[in-house]
Amino acid sequence: MSKPIVAIVGRPNVGKSTFFNRVVGKRVSIVEDTPGVTRDRIYADAEWNSKSFGLIDTGGIEPSSDDVILSQMREQAQVAMDLADVIIFMVDGKDGLTHADREVADMLRRTGKNIVLVVNKIDKPSALPDFFYDFYELGLGEPIPVSSANVLNFGDVLDDVVAGFPSDTEDEDDDRIKIAVIGKPNVGKSSLVNAILGENRVIVSPIAGTTRDSIDTPFERDGEKYLLIDTAGIRRQSRIYDDVEKYSVVRAVAAIERCDVCALMIDGAEGLTEQDKKIAGIAHEAGKGILVIVNKWDLVAKEANTMRDFEKLLKTDLAFMSYAPVLFISVLNHQRMDKVLPMCKTISENRAMRVPTGQLNSLIQDAILMKQPPSDKGKRLKIYYAAQIGVKPPLFSFQINRRDLMHFSYSRYLENRIRQSFNFEGTSIKFIFREKGERDDLIG
Repeated sequence: MSKPIVAIVGRPNVGKSTFFNRVVGKRVSIVEDTPGVTRDRIYADAEWNSKSFGLIDTGGIEPSSDDVILSQMREQAQVAMDLADVIIFMVDGKDGLTHADREVADMLRRTGKNIVLVVNKIDKPSALPDFFYDFYELGLGEPIPVSSANVLNFGDVLDDVVAGFPSDTEDEDDDRIKIAVIGKPNVGKSSLVNAILGENRVIVSPIAGTTRDSIDTPFERDGEKYLLIDTAGIRRQSRIYDDVEKYSVVRAVAAIERCDVCALMIDGAEGLTEQDKKIAGIAHEAGKGILVIVNKWDLVAKEANTMRDFEKLLKTDLAFMSYAPVLFISVLNHQRMDKVLPMCKTISENRAMRVPTGQLNSLIQDAILMKQPPSDKGKRLKIYYAAQIGVKPPLFSFQINRRDLMHFSYSRYLENRIRQSFNFEGTSIKFIFREKGERDDLIG
């Protein structure tokens, strides 16, 4: 079951970004007392009562505005609403109910989604202003008074949010390898999908995906079942600046949540962009398998080491996911297209691989002999035992004497040794370090 998605929407400057930052526990969105400062959606993972979900902060909605930027923000918020399982509708408790609030409420009712109405900037919920009760007119249920600045009544809001999540159901045909083709607009995602499906296809039946513009296509190749998740519908023409490229981010999030392997497409002629890095980071943080596909390689001027140098640059700029293999293709010329599915299959298998406990502990002991664990004030880190406790992505548990002695550099050293001994190409590896009497701490 994919992770539920929650979108925060409302007019500009009602406190959405402050609320977002408080929930995710860190300053992610820019907070500034200027309407319209959050012009693109921001996404982060959040958790409440042991339930994880994706939280989307949106630019403010001005339903009747002719301003081009505000119009774009309205469209971006609409995208977030399309993707969301639950929508937090935030209004301003100091301004009172406005005509724009009523128009936004009309938009929300048409979505058919679960709506949680939040009245922000109420610093004393015990002394509500008289106009607070006007918000009942919106017909969106009980308004919840909160103060984003002071983190008041957040629990009530999040209780209602998680109560609106869809029931957990197992995905059908779990044996299928689910591949999400992701990337910014115009890198060739649709062309790749069409090229894969256009040759030797056995079963093809387009089915509407969970987002308005994504298409799920199941098919079979060489006895293996696949599901292609195409996000080609994110493509839009830019009207002002390059803000609309950010439409790709949350659409990519929705596809990433449902897949086993992300086929991250990059325009070889353009090179790696900040937008590419952002989408890559989402796939990495989600623990999915990743294949980096450099398309339009036929358009790149070649020298002796062009491919090697390009791959080296990618490994440097995407150092956080250096485990991801890189494939150079030309969809137009069908160059290396035959390698896409086999590589995705291998990555999916690596992501589900288990390492025998005996082999793992032998490897760890050898690693310790080759490089002593870090120490502090005469106290050295000790690793007593290790075991793999999960897959998709591979999850390893280490029992140690003191967590504060496990430096990031040594954790990375252990990861590299595990990767050298076992084939985890294409997938992230996650570690849990356990200390007696202490809660598990997840380290990516």
